[in-house]
Amino acid sequence: MGFRLDLHIHTYESGDNDSDPEEVVAHAIDQGLHGIVFTEHSSFEASDYAGVLREKYSSSLLILRGVEFSAAEGHVLVYGVDTDRLSLWGAPAQELISAVTKEGGVAIPAHPYRGGSGMGAVLHKLSGITAVEGYNGCNLHAMNVKALEAAHELGLPFIGGSDAHRPEEVGNCYTEFTDAVTGENFLDLLREGRFHGVDQRKISTRIWMPGDHASEVK
Repeated sequence: MGFRLDLHIHTYESGDNDSDPEEVVAHAIDQGLHGIVFTEHSSFEASDYAGVLREKYSSSLLILRGVEFSAAEGHVLVYGVDTDRLSLWGAPAQELISAVTKEGGVAIPAHPYRGGSGMGAVLHKLSGITAVEGYNGCNLHAMNVKALEAAHELGLPFIGGSDAHRPEEVGNCYTEFTDAVTGENFLDLLREGRFHGVDQRKISTRIWMPGDHASEVK
């Protein structure tokens, strides 16, 4: 069993739910996760609370932070960069990704085939992305299948994240790393592709891996 990290979580600081950060942490621990990443909508500052929680729960759970950024074509998960400093609100996805990469961060398109907030076919035109969010816990199964197929076509690994807006949703989908993750090696492990996404929901009965035909995932 690898190191299990939910890479996509929201709280009331995202402005579209009333999920309490500490309740999220408690549920993550109950679910047996090794870590979580708070990714509030379009604001790095919104997850400032994570520092206090990281210290309080350091012996039980790794707590990191990122951002779910709204680019012109769709949402992008950003790790390792304070996007508030970039002044790129609503910028084209490629401009965002290039800026994040230049700053030493990692950019991963979120739920790319979700209508309204996914970038769809634009995904195939992007350069510099590290992975694709293949398993999203708020997606319809068919949306995840299309994301998995795209990752395979692009030769990219895929992550999993619950996209939780309630504590009980945390861990529905997560990313399993082959190595233990720390705050120091997190970005390097993402760049090296030493992980795969996992869907814990009943609709998915096994892990889809590169080389599988996505339509076989039940």
